Parts: sequence; structure tokens; C-alpha cells
Amino acid sequence: MRVFAIADLHLAFSVPKPMTVFGPQWAGHPQAIFERWREVVRPGDLVLLPGDLSWAMRLPEAVQDLMPVAELPGTKVLLRGNHDYWWPTISRLRAALPPGMFAVQNDALRFGGPGQPNVVVCGTRGWLTPASEAFGPDDARIYAREAERLRLSLQAARTLADDTTRTLLMLHYPPTGPQFAASAFTDLIDEYRPDQVLYGHLHGLPLERSLQSWHGIQAHLVAADVLKFRPKLILEL
Repeated sequence: MRVFAIADLHLAFSVPKPMTVFGPQWAGHPQAIFERWREVVRPGDLVLLPGDLSWAMRLPEAVQDLMPVAELPGTKVLLRGNHDYWWPTISRLRAALPPGMFAVQNDALRFGGPGQPNVVVCGTRGWLTPASEAFGPDDARIYAREAERLRLSLQAARTLADDTTRTLLMLHYPPTGPQFAASAFTDLIDEYRPDQVLYGHLHGLPLERSLQSWHGIQAHLVAADVLKFRPKLILEL
């Protein structure tokens, strides 16, 4: 099994929203993602999608954006981003997702099979951290809630893990604050020690300026524009 990741698809087939307002590199970005996805991902692979998937406001519209992704090679695992306003209750979402597409929220999922290498995927959206200049009272409430959701997800991952598994933690926001300041999210990473951490949300940031490890745990910025719209191979078993 190979595991790829790419965040921030920002699809808008149902609710048009031109991404070129964020820079000329976004021109035709869905086609670029789909073409480069097909170049690297095979049907037996796993693709992690940590947030900001669709600009839709309602689930039926979002499903229109997700269907072309579902038709691409590989099994897909979704996480909510800060712009995924369409994301409903997890039970309703799972009932609406196309075959081969899964979602994580307050829990974890295991992929693989008997006698095969296995991957456990967990995570939560995350949020601004107290070290951020814009952090306010409303942010404090969401931050605490997201930290608890991360704890629940990591606990669930631990129950699914064994000597044959690798645990992959998805966040939409980076787990650190400015200048890589520690947070409740990094405290939980220290406590549970997932094998790798993936995050998106940051656009136009050179990879060399992104968080690439935390206390010996490899971290990956997988925002689509940073990856030049090509899913990143993060694990090969």
C-alpha cells in the first residue's frame, strides 16, 4: 500500500468561485489536480485529504464536487477544513459519501487487511493557537473543542493500532503556532506519538519554512498549491 496526501482542493463545480483571486498559479487548478493525481496514484493506494475540499455551503452541492474526486484512483479519507461549511453530522456525511470515500471525525479508521501492512488514520480540523496574534475569546472556545476532538481521535487510533500499523494524523491547520510555538495539539502529538503528521491550510509558503518535524515525528505541509497540485507520497508499505 502507498499513502498519498493533498489538502485544500477548493473545488467549486456547484458553487463557482474562481481561485485565481489568490494568485495565477490557481488557474485551472482542478484539472491540474486530477491530471497529476492520475499520474501518481494507483487503485490500491490510499489518499488523505485534510480539509478545505469544497466551497459548497450545503451537502448536496458538496457531493457534486466530491464525485469527480471519488472517481479518481485510490481510496480517499476526508477531514473537515475551516472552509468546509457544508460538512454535516458525521453519520449524515458518511451516508452520502460515494463508495471508496471515508471521513474521520472524533474517531479513527484502519486500512489494510490480515497479513498486510495496515494504516490507521485519525485527526481533526485544528484551529488558531494561543500564540497567534489574532487569537481571541471565540477562538479559545473552538481551540479547546478541537483539542478534545483530537484527543478522542488519537485515543481511537490507539485502540486500532498494533505492531503491524502506522498511525497517520491529519490536521487542517498546522499543529503549531507562529515560530513553531507549542500548543495543545503538539502536546497531544507528544503524548500519543503518531508516526507522521499531515496538515494543509497554509498557502504560498515555501516548504523549507514549514513545520517538517515535531520532536522526531515527521510532518508534511500538503496544501495543494504548495505541492503544485500533485498528491505527495508520504508512506509506502
